[in-house]
Order: sequence, then C-alpha cells, then structure tokens
Amino acid sequence: MAELATIARPYAEALFKATSEAEQSVLVEQVGALAQIASDPELRTFADNPRVTVEQIYGVITGAAKVALAPAVANFLRTVLDNGRLAALPLMAEMFQTLVLARQGVAEARVHSAYPISDAQVAEIIGPLEKRFGRKLEAKVEVDAGLIGGVRVVVGDEVLDTSVKARLERMKSALLA
Repeated sequence: MAELATIARPYAEALFKATSEAEQSVLVEQVGALAQIASDPELRTFADNPRVTVEQIYGVITGAAKVALAPAVANFLRTVLDNGRLAALPLMAEMFQTLVLARQGVAEARVHSAYPISDAQVAEIIGPLEKRFGRKLEAKVEVDAGLIGGVRVVVGDEVLDTSVKARLERMKSALLA
C-alpha cells in the first residue's frame, strides 16, 4: 500500500497544481468516476492483456464514464495509462480529493461505528470535532461491528477512539502491566 501511495501522490499533486480552484470541484467528481471504473476487476484484467493498446483502454474507460471528460482529466487519464499506473488511479483520486478539500478548509472525518448511525447522530459527533480541529469536517461513516460499541473517528493522522474495543484493550494493557 505504501508503494502505491508513493506512486499516486505525484499524479494527484500534478493534477491539483494544473487546475484552477474553480474547476476542481467538477474534476473531483470526474476523477472519482474514473477511479471507480478503474477499480473494476474485469477492466484490470483487460488492461493487463499485453495485446491491448493504451488507446483501447482509454476508449473503454471513457466509454464507461458516460460523461464528457474535462480536458485536464482526459490528459490526466492518458498520462496515467501511458505510464502503466491504472492500478494506482483509485488512490490518486482519493489524494486529489483530499488536496481539494484541504484548499477549501475542509477535512475528511472517517467515522467508524459499531452500528449504523443516523445523520443526526453524525452531526452530534462532528459538531464538537469541528471546533476541536478548527475546520469544517466532511463525515464518511463506516460500520465496523468489531468495535462492539461506540465510535472511532479518524481525521487525517489523528484518531479519537471511544469504542468499547479500545476501552477493553486499555483495560487489558493496564491489567498486564
């Protein structure tokens, strides 16, 4: 995973620097759509075939996108394909979105919950965290039954873990110390 991140980062940064702030919100959607297409195992198998040309792969991906790509995104996709980096495209899209959100003063908050939670509950969690981090947070909720109860919130490289699982782990460490 670290190797893929090392490959993806320069591409995401190049696309970010090559585009204006005004067009980046549209580009995030288009690059995200391309990433979703690139994640398809059948497409990856097709792209890995040595008899398939870059133009054929490009045609399949743009055809599956069902929207006209902005020139910057089309050039980005061609560069990714020319350099054989299709596998890293989903991570490139994620990093590009992170850069765009950071420019807007927004950070992504991954909320891991043991059970599905409502939008009102997400708002109760995110409100105090926005004050703590001093920026707007965009919540992405994921259900993780292994937490047993409570939530675990990840914002950037900071983790706030109030799950039952974390509490049990802390108790175990204290008892064994």
